[in-house]
Parts: sequence; structure tokens; C-alpha cells
Amino acid sequence: MSNNDPVRYRVTEAARLAGVSASTLRLWEQQGLLVPERTGTGQRQYSADDLVRLKKISWLRSERGLNAAAIRDALEQDEPSLETDAPFELGRRLRSLRHGLGRTLEQVGGDIGITASTLSSLERTSQGVSFKTLHDLAEYYGTTVSRLSGEVPETVPTLVKSGGWRTWPQTTPGVTVQLLAEGGRMMDCHRFVLAPGATSEGAYRHDGEEFMHVISGHLEVVLDADQFFDLGPGDSLYFESRRAHSWRNRHEGETILLWINTPPTF
Repeated sequence: MSNNDPVRYRVTEAARLAGVSASTLRLWEQQGLLVPERTGTGQRQYSADDLVRLKKISWLRSERGLNAAAIRDALEQDEPSLETDAPFELGRRLRSLRHGLGRTLEQVGGDIGITASTLSSLERTSQGVSFKTLHDLAEYYGTTVSRLSGEVPETVPTLVKSGGWRTWPQTTPGVTVQLLAEGGRMMDCHRFVLAPGATSEGAYRHDGEEFMHVISGHLEVVLDADQFFDLGPGDSLYFESRRAHSWRNRHEGETILLWINTPPTF
């Protein structure tokens, strides 16, 4: 570790510094009061900011006698800036949905087939999962990727000028999604920019119908695991969204496409 690297504490060290037991820290994590980072092997790591939060949780519990839900409310009221930090809003929405169901990271991760550490990282950073996993999480919580990723502005513009598109949080490496239409419309209209090698990393399905039109590059789309479509510039594809579909950028450079879902079920 270099002198510029932030200090990280293991669970036993963090518990000692916070004046509680290691099992209490694990309980607080299950209750969603604090989600620490994890190493590649799954070991919890607590930052200096985490320790400040742990001490506040301990004080709220011991001195004010608050339960987990009341502690969460108190912490959120103390940190209003976090709620408007757009790049991390998706992760907080996912965490809030999980809390609403009373599920742990391990339970949700097990249900959709990812590790608890991967889900923990997504809830903290809004990054690090495949497009398929993001879709599976949205379906698990009874919502859509569009609702999780987008914010409806106070005034919805009729015209969106070229280059003025709002962009989803970049949850999946190499996949940039830009909004071509705002508000609660009957269609989700998106501009996808896919880096070389970008892929859905698996097939997914949902209600509705889809239209895609490739502007530049090359996109491979697979329907129902046995129908392959190689789309080049100017090519279009229309299909029912209930068909299992996966995709990847087969171009050495970026692939850019127009992608429309109707109704907005993605």
C-alpha cells in the first residue's frame, strides 16, 4: 500500500474502533445500515468514513434507543447530499428496494445468481454488473431498468437537440445509454454507444416489442439462442421482447445504434 492509498480496516479492527462486536457489524450490514467494500476474496473492508458512520449508528442505537429503520432515516436526514448525487442514485434505489423486501445481500444475490460482494459493490457505486444482471435485478424488484436508471426532469422537453442527451449511470463497462426522449412516454427511445467487445453477457426477456437500428459499427443479436443476426450500418431489427435476446459489439471500434422499446418495459 502506498502512502496515498486510503486506510482500510478489517471487520475485527473496525468493530474494535467503533466499540462494538464483529457480529454487530455483520448484523448492521444485513439491516442495510452500512455496506462496506469487499476484496476480491469477499473480505469486508471499512474506510475512515465508514468508521464515522459506525460510531454514529452505535450512538443512535445506545443513546437514543432507535431501531434499524429509525437509524436509517436519521442517517439519511443527516446526509441529504447523498440523495442528489446522480451517479450513485441507481445503487441507492436498488438498496432501498432490497430493504423494502427485507432481504439481505446474500439472499438477493443467491436468487438472481450473483455474489453478495458484486451486489454490494453495485449498491455502493452503481457500477460493475452486466446488462443482463441489471435487467434481472429490475425484474426481481418488479420495476424496469429505465425506471432504475433515469430521472424524470421537472419539465419534460419535446425537443432533444443533438448531443444534448442525458446519459444513464454507466453500470455496465463499455455500454453508454443516452435518452432520446424524456418523461413517461409509451416508448423508451435510447441511443446506445457500445465500446469494442461490449456485450449483454447473457440473454434476457421482458414484455413488449423492440426496434433497433444500427447507425455505425456492427452488432450481433441472438434471439432464442439459435437465431443469429449480424447488423451493420443502416440495418434494422424488430422483435418481440419476450424472446430471449442477447447482443455484443462485433466491431473493432464503437457501435452506435438507435434502440426503442414499447411499451417501456425495459
